[in-house]
Amino acid sequence: MRAGNQKGRVERAIRYVRESFWAGRRFTTLAECNRQALLWRDQVAHRRGWPGDDSRTVAEVFMEEQPRLLPQPAHPFPTNLVLPVRTAKTIYVRFDLNDYSIPPETVGRQLTLVASDTEVRILEGTAEVARHHRTYDRHQLVLDTSHQQALLKTKRKAFDTTPGGRLALAAPESKALIDLAFAQGESAGSQTSQLLKLLDLYGPAALRRAINEALERNTPRASSVAFLLRKQQRSAPAPMAVDLSRHPEAQAIEVRPHDLETYDELARNDDDDSEQ
Repeated sequence: MRAGNQKGRVERAIRYVRESFWAGRRFTTLAECNRQALLWRDQVAHRRGWPGDDSRTVAEVFMEEQPRLLPQPAHPFPTNLVLPVRTAKTIYVRFDLNDYSIPPETVGRQLTLVASDTEVRILEGTAEVARHHRTYDRHQLVLDTSHQQALLKTKRKAFDTTPGGRLALAAPESKALIDLAFAQGESAGSQTSQLLKLLDLYGPAALRRAINEALERNTPRASSVAFLLRKQQRSAPAPMAVDLSRHPEAQAIEVRPHDLETYDELARNDDDDSEQ
């Protein structure tokens, strides 16, 4: 019977908190929720009458009971969530439907994610390589700008030694577009590859105009540049580029021009036939 009464008290207490505190409550962060909960505890919950004696408040009864309670542990109980994580291609690790950045040199390595109620830390062994404020939104990119700059620096070094360097020479505006696209979660390599194809297809002048327009429209993506190029060339579509890299035999074909006197001879034969 005592167990049933105790269960009923717990259920009533839960219902009281749900109806008195949570109903209609608004907050955007866990810290704000905790701040409101402490205010509600001191100004509402502790001031209500004690169920066994209305002449006393809940706060007064708690003060009487507190000396009889066991002391708190000398060391806080560890409540952090610890998870192994690994990323194969990008500088982000996913946790709780959000992506947190890591230094580019740690991509592909085995890491450990340690999450508290306010922070997300990334460890390599015992060394901390990244620390972020934890977000409770969904599908957010939590980016440390130093990680972004380190990756862009690496990409630019590689970029200068690859065909992508041709893009920077032909369309200097492409650097700003790729940087902005990367900041919005796009792959810098994929954006570069798409812009190179557009350069081959439409030429540098048209590409630069489309990139500038995309930057003005605040749509920094290669797909937006492609749309603007198609819009510009709708009345006169650009010729398709022919890639013969996979057909070397076609590049070796020798086309021998005919002697133009052959055509003159044909014309004379036609004139002779008409006179007859």
